[in-house]
Amino acid sequence: MPNVSPAGPPMAASPLTVAVLEIDAYASTLGWDQPARLFALVDTARLRVQEPALATQLGLDDAASTTASLTPIEQDELPAGTALDEFLGTIAWPDAVVGCAMTVERLMLPPSAEASVPEGLSDKKLTQWVAKHPDRQEVRMTVAVLRDGARESAVRLREKDSPTEVLTGAGLVPGLAEALAATFES
Repeated sequence: MPNVSPAGPPMAASPLTVAVLEIDAYASTLGWDQPARLFALVDTARLRVQEPALATQLGLDDAASTTASLTPIEQDELPAGTALDEFLGTIAWPDAVVGCAMTVERLMLPPSAEASVPEGLSDKKLTQWVAKHPDRQEVRMTVAVLRDGARESAVRLREKDSPTEVLTGAGLVPGLAEALAATFES
């Protein structure tokens, strides 16, 4: 069952949930109409030991400075004009990366609108049709996966853009979670 997060992560939140909500909060500071963003997730304690200079640069040099056990590190901007699935198919993570996450904005329709979708539309025409639909919702989705298969997602509606209105759950965006998980397959 998805949860609506309070002002901070739920008290019993897993490290992955905390990381997803941290990334969602970061993305919210950037505003809407942003490109997709990719993050590596690394073990915070391991980062402090193996990369102390980077840990200092990220403000993680003091064990008291963070209780998060996963640290998200934003990657370079995604190449313009490349389809998301094609781009994700090119990624290979080093062993130090225990997971990855992505934020992406999309237009979505409620399930009640599915019956009215015209048949036979190309992807481009379908995107245009959805963009003009009166019930469309703009959403920002943050999805994270770990090498061990754990998944978490956060979904924020543009019309309810508040940290108290973020929906979380492991199965909210299964397609993107699958695509991210595939970046860890050998």
